Amino acid sequence: MPVKSYSEEATFDGDADSKINYNDAIDYWSSVPASVNGVLGGYGEQTSVPKADIIGSSTFIRKLSSRMPCEGPKLTIDMGAGIGRITRDFLWKISDTVDLLEPVKPFVAQMENELKEVKNRGKLGDIYDIGMQEWQCAPEKLGQYWLVWCQWCVGQLPDDELVQFWITCKKALKPDGTLIVKENIAPVDDIFDETDSSVTRTDEKFRSLFIKAGYKLIASDVQKGLPRELYPVRMYCLKPI
Repeated sequence: MPVKSYSEEATFDGDADSKINYNDAIDYWSSVPASVNGVLGGYGEQTSVPKADIIGSSTFIRKLSSRMPCEGPKLTIDMGAGIGRITRDFLWKISDTVDLLEPVKPFVAQMENELKEVKNRGKLGDIYDIGMQEWQCAPEKLGQYWLVWCQWCVGQLPDDELVQFWITCKKALKPDGTLIVKENIAPVDDIFDETDSSVTRTDEKFRSLFIKAGYKLIASDVQKGLPRELYPVRMYCLKPI
């Protein structure tokens, strides 16, 4: 799920998540180019979006440094990672090892090219070519992740599955580990997008789902520097209760 612009295909719906079809989503994403432009829905490196996104995430994490201590190795997992853009440009810099999860096969294949430098630096971990709703933390990594990063991906899961996914993530996190969620925000009601069978949620909806999944909101901020035609993007820092 890329950055989201105001679209004629999008419909406001209080029960939007019931329309999500996982197979339709996989078919759509398998049809787009395995490139930055493809995963960002046309807002690739010819636009300000990729650079602004990384700067925004880096600034957000820097502000939270005192709230994100870590004893031992800093193990991170990049959920719904696409071609690995966020790991390539940011996550490896703040982590000792980065695992990635991505169900779209062409995107996973492209990771080999995108993540060469990360691999050469010894920071590339395991790659899981499955969906978020299928993921279970490997037994040897339970309670070992310093950071779980979810960006532009959770709109592909219905509310109930998303809550269950975040509960699963809690088992993967260190006792003081952190969940970061970075997503487009709908203005009034949740919005279903037929193009990629995804939902753009409201800030209110996100906050209610965090509580259901057993997380405390530590900090939140709005991404700056994105084109005006895009829905706002908000970053959330969360800790298990």
